[in-house]
Amino acid sequence: MENVVINGNSIDEMNKMPEGSVDLIFADPPYWMRTEGVLHRVEGTEFDGCDDEWDQFDTLEDYETFSRKWLTACYRVLKPNGSIWVIGGMQCIYTIGGIMQDIGYWFINDVIWHKKNPTPNFMGTRLNNSHETLIWATKSKNSKYTFNYKTGKELNSDTVSEDEYSKGVRKQMGSVWRMAVCAGNERLKDDEGNKLHSTQKPEEMLYRIIAISSKIGDTVLDPFGGTMTTGAMAKKLGRKYIMIECEKKYCEYGKKRLAEIDFEDSDIARAKYDEKPIKVSVQEMIEKGYFFVGESLCFKDGKEVAKLEKNGKLLWNGQIIDMHSCAALARGVKAKRLNGFDYWYVIREGKPKSISEIREDYRASI
Repeated sequence: MENVVINGNSIDEMNKMPEGSVDLIFADPPYWMRTEGVLHRVEGTEFDGCDDEWDQFDTLEDYETFSRKWLTACYRVLKPNGSIWVIGGMQCIYTIGGIMQDIGYWFINDVIWHKKNPTPNFMGTRLNNSHETLIWATKSKNSKYTFNYKTGKELNSDTVSEDEYSKGVRKQMGSVWRMAVCAGNERLKDDEGNKLHSTQKPEEMLYRIIAISSKIGDTVLDPFGGTMTTGAMAKKLGRKYIMIECEKKYCEYGKKRLAEIDFEDSDIARAKYDEKPIKVSVQEMIEKGYFFVGESLCFKDGKEVAKLEKNGKLLWNGQIIDMHSCAALARGVKAKRLNGFDYWYVIREGKPKSISEIREDYRASI
């Protein structure tokens, strides 16, 4: 089963799926907002919040029972090394998080979605609710989940300014994500021009989640498909998708949306930044003529420090030692080892050239 939109009950449909069959789950379940009465904006117009039938529950016990059922179904279909993201507001995320831990999920991170354009608190009776929380989890503590760390650095626009980014600055992606609430042309409208879904999530969020926590060709499940943002971003990134949605109207509009999405064949989609380079040894590069036995190794100042042996080790102060330990000793640092490729140079055309650069030249040749 792949690249499908299923109109049905999420729990029933997941229970039909094979055990351990999906790589990544994103779940945006009913929040049970518990809104009462009519809320008006400051200028007097009525605020259209989330009062849909699918978000209604009679008691906390009912909501807990529902949450336990769908989270248990997700646990069953998730692969041992897969992961799940669940988003919720203050009304539900603590309930959901506790149930997840009861079931056996292992938490990797919680992420704060800091909304750039949150809905104001019209009554002025409490703090402006300007964030939601995401829980990222696996099936167990020992799960070897996908995390495209360097891809995350490429996508990090939260702690790197545009000017820094243009100059090549890359920083770790953090657990506070600053994104706007879905609006404008991105928000799906019905035939009357009204917003189709009251809680549509921004494409930027799903693009980021899928890019950093799955691989091209993986299967992504969303048990509460809604406007199919998860499916759209999965398709864009070259992942397979399974969308389950109980509302027929959402399925119909969502299918049209998915039909308009094309695969974006990019370094982000393929996680090129996280590909491990070919492992090569200095001895191998000596045999191929990239280094020479007996040639001098120096630091950036160009002064000879050690000489290269046939086995790839260095002759320094009368002893033969590996280049990493030698770098630490020769530089007089407390560490026992330094990455020699970050420190050693050889003379090429009268100038010091990093051995790391020479290694990249060799990798390119093979």
